[in-house]
Amino acid sequence: MRVRLTSGKMLPIEMHKVKIVQKTRLPAIEQRLTAIDGAGYNTFLLRTRDVFIDMLTDSGTNAMSDNQLAAMMVSDDAYAGGESYYKLLDAVRDVLGFEFCLPTHQGRAAEHLLAKVFVKPGDHIPMNYHFTTTKAHFELMNGTVHEIFCDGALETTSTNPFKGNMDVSKLQGLIAKYGPKKISFVRMECTTNLIGGQPFSMGNLRAVSELARKHGIPVVIDTSLVSENAYFINRREAGYADKTISEIIREMMSLADITYMSGRKSTCVRGGLIATNNRKFFEDIKAWLPVYEGFLTYGGMSSKEVEAMAVGMREMCDYEVASSSADLIEYFVNLMVSAGLPAVTPPGGLAGHVDAMKFLPHIPQSAYPAGCLAAAIYLVSGARPMERGTVSMDRDRNGNDVFSDIELARLAVPRRVYSMAHMEYVVDRLKWLKAHASLVGGLKFIEEPPVLRFFFGRLAPLNDWGRKLADAFKADFGSEC
Repeated sequence: MRVRLTSGKMLPIEMHKVKIVQKTRLPAIEQRLTAIDGAGYNTFLLRTRDVFIDMLTDSGTNAMSDNQLAAMMVSDDAYAGGESYYKLLDAVRDVLGFEFCLPTHQGRAAEHLLAKVFVKPGDHIPMNYHFTTTKAHFELMNGTVHEIFCDGALETTSTNPFKGNMDVSKLQGLIAKYGPKKISFVRMECTTNLIGGQPFSMGNLRAVSELARKHGIPVVIDTSLVSENAYFINRREAGYADKTISEIIREMMSLADITYMSGRKSTCVRGGLIATNNRKFFEDIKAWLPVYEGFLTYGGMSSKEVEAMAVGMREMCDYEVASSSADLIEYFVNLMVSAGLPAVTPPGGLAGHVDAMKFLPHIPQSAYPAGCLAAAIYLVSGARPMERGTVSMDRDRNGNDVFSDIELARLAVPRRVYSMAHMEYVVDRLKWLKAHASLVGGLKFIEEPPVLRFFFGRLAPLNDWGRKLADAFKADFGSEC
């Protein structure tokens, strides 16, 4: 929650008490250099013991509530017909307004099932922006993903409150070009992960839904960060300031035919689900659930996670919960902007993002500037970011790099895990890094999987810049920092 101090400053005050803590450590600079070298300059391949502040992702790293942990103790472990599932079903009906629910072990499992059932060879899937696993699943079924984001969505410095909006006129053109029968569905993601966690507005969702339904095309919403998107609608969209988070979520879901989510985000649970009011959709997906996930009443999840998700589904409607990471991200981004750093604005959900091409203008996209920046941030701070740029794009069929629309280093802010002090520390190290940005060089792949290469790919620094950066850091801070 944001509270105003007597100075007028807005403070993202925590609306929770810390009862259990997990110890962390700040490895020395030489340890960090050894760790990033061993990880092939890929922050995914770092070990937790080498990380001080883990900002890789908010997926499965959010703090659970006391009520969620308590619910896990009374879960029903039955293989079929477990009562925990029916608690989740009740929560889906109450919160999302959908009659049918299919649990999955995580969000990409839901994407796999949607691809299996709905995407046929030659189909087209319009979306406000792709996510890495989403695109991979749909393309593996020989579908074509179309990103029809709004004008200005790729401008990293902006005042546009809803850069996650879909361009409705372009959607109309896509439908006219290919015909409704060749459109698997229209997908809207809240919030758009790869362009800075940017939300879409209710007005835009309504226009998209009306157009799609006019042509008999299903609307699918990725609700992984639905409570954050609802919070941004509450704060930024006219007519919604007096609406509750719960009311906004229900209205959003009324404009969708199917929703799916990674429960690792808004519900703070390691699981996922698909929900719909369409019985045929439900039955078509249900037929494949046991093949790839498990029986309907657990869907590949631990019954404890099912139980906790039911609680998390309701808790994500609390204003204090929906705002918790978004407000701290806003504080974090504002600190970066005040320090003259090229942060993505306006602040979104999920993370604080840094424009790598502005931070490292001397590094061409062919040398992976976002990957360079992510590795450099870890090296000088011990905070682990994620690359969201060309490394996160797979090569084309001819083996050429597909350059990302924008190159971002993403610093995720998990819910109720880190404090303002952590944000201030990271920004201080970013300021130092910006002053020494010329020391950072490019990267080249030395090991590269054929799909989703950012997970396991290894890179090598050009001209041993990691050592040069570490030596400069030691000269200013000493060897123990």
